[in-house]
Amino acid sequence: MTAAAMPTPPVLRSEWIKIRSARSILGSLMAVFGATAGITALTAASIGTAEEGAMGTDPLLAAFYGINFGQIAAIAFGATALAGEFRNGALALSLTAVPNRTRLYLSKVLVVAGLGFLVGQVTGLVTFVSGQAFMGEYALGLGDPGALRAVFGSGVYLMLMALLSAGLTALVRSGTLVMCLLIPFVLIVPFVVGQVVGGAGRFMPDRAGQAVMRMNAEGSLGPWTGLAVAALWSVGALTAGWFAMRRRDA
Repeated sequence: MTAAAMPTPPVLRSEWIKIRSARSILGSLMAVFGATAGITALTAASIGTAEEGAMGTDPLLAAFYGINFGQIAAIAFGATALAGEFRNGALALSLTAVPNRTRLYLSKVLVVAGLGFLVGQVTGLVTFVSGQAFMGEYALGLGDPGALRAVFGSGVYLMLMALLSAGLTALVRSGTLVMCLLIPFVLIVPFVVGQVVGGAGRFMPDRAGQAVMRMNAEGSLGPWTGLAVAALWSVGALTAGWFAMRRRDA
């Protein structure tokens, strides 16, 4: 990759403006925070003190109860952030302003990654603190083993899910198609595959990525190796999207 293909501040700024001015994209980004932190806090307030393990057998993972809902919003954010380029000839206009396709693509990916990481980190911290405030005697603190790692890792995980979705959208040129396929994939397929193939579901992007939020490791994947597996899924999707963006007509 040449220096001429690297993103520049003006291109990054233009991609930020595109996201900021599109309500659907900005709304899905805010939903990452609202769904994850809100559902976790509401669930903890409802059943958190009922009995030990009421929100899950792993107390650290249970502290991020809403992450399964937040990841849906993250998928929507990544898909909508890229999908606009493939409607009504928008890509041709973008390439008129930024003829280098690699620079345009990397700029989009960096903006999605940056916003996803920032919102993910705020979401992880608020989710943990707000949820544990309702847990009474079962509450964990930020000083407990694995807590800070889980807070940081949860934000990275949400960013990776957004990037996975963004890469696939660039590949198939349809955000709607990606959401229709990817959301059931991360919610259903890991459980089915895990039962049929004897634990292979742990290597699916969501199950692997969520290992960073577990107090006790499951199987062969530890917290960081699980997050690395999720990162490989995202890198693979982004690479496929890059090849598609370079080779297909606008």
